[in-house]
Amino acid sequence: MNLIALLIGLVVERLATQLFHWRRMRWLDRIIDFGFRQAERLANWPAIIPVILLGLVLVLPVFAVIWFLGGTLAGFTYLLLAVVVLFFSLGPRDIGEEVGEYCRALASDDEEQVHNAAKAIVEDDVPESLGERTSCVEAAVCVQANNRLFAVVFWFVVLGPLAAWAYRVTDLIRRRAVFSAAREEQVDGHAVRIRDAAEMLHGWFAWIPARLTAVGYAAAGHMDDAIAALRAPTEDRDSTTSARSESLLARVGIAALALQDRPDETPTERAIRGAEAANHLVFKLLLIWAVIIAAMTLYGFTQ
Repeated sequence: MNLIALLIGLVVERLATQLFHWRRMRWLDRIIDFGFRQAERLANWPAIIPVILLGLVLVLPVFAVIWFLGGTLAGFTYLLLAVVVLFFSLGPRDIGEEVGEYCRALASDDEEQVHNAAKAIVEDDVPESLGERTSCVEAAVCVQANNRLFAVVFWFVVLGPLAAWAYRVTDLIRRRAVFSAAREEQVDGHAVRIRDAAEMLHGWFAWIPARLTAVGYAAAGHMDDAIAALRAPTEDRDSTTSARSESLLARVGIAALALQDRPDETPTERAIRGAEAANHLVFKLLLIWAVIIAAMTLYGFTQ
């Protein structure tokens, strides 16, 4: 049932692009911020405990709805709920749309729009230099595709819609914790400890799907270069689990693209080609995953 719901959900997600703004769920930010403030009362506890408790607060209502309603109407209600949960677990923004906006901004030579579009993809500050920004965007597409799409699909297939939602919750908490720590400009203290714990929790959820996605990039792209990048030792073993996973995805994704500079190509044309190639790599991997999931469904590997 889960695999059928996944295939339906991915199709619905592609057809309901006008509803993507519903997935931003900014109202959850207020709940998460409230949870962070309450966590100050547990300052003597390991920071991971209030972060996990906050995650449970956001996951358990979805669990309750699926538990009480999922068995009605001969399973149709469960199928519907699974599709809805998947829709809200993906994203929140569509990486393909953001790449399109970035390329259009480059073509129009609007530096402000280019900067804003690149920042939306990277989800952080971007270099001012066009060459450095080009590499940064290409790597970010490979990283964000896993965070917004492939990791969600992985947990949905393995443990169902609740696990997919749990992954999204850890990402929402991580994002808000990073924002809160930066807003308070702390180098140490409660906000930083919560941020580190949130990144740790998200890193645990992201570890397996990140490596499966990296292998997928190798299969969908230039395999020899990607396999070499996959086998390369980690440069910073002191970084967080989440950071190492993102570094792996960026390294393997860029290697799988295997883009070469062309002598007759302007820097802007190179930036457009690189972003489109990264987005095409993600699309190819999605097709591979869809074929595998469809085969699993046909051969009865359903939950």
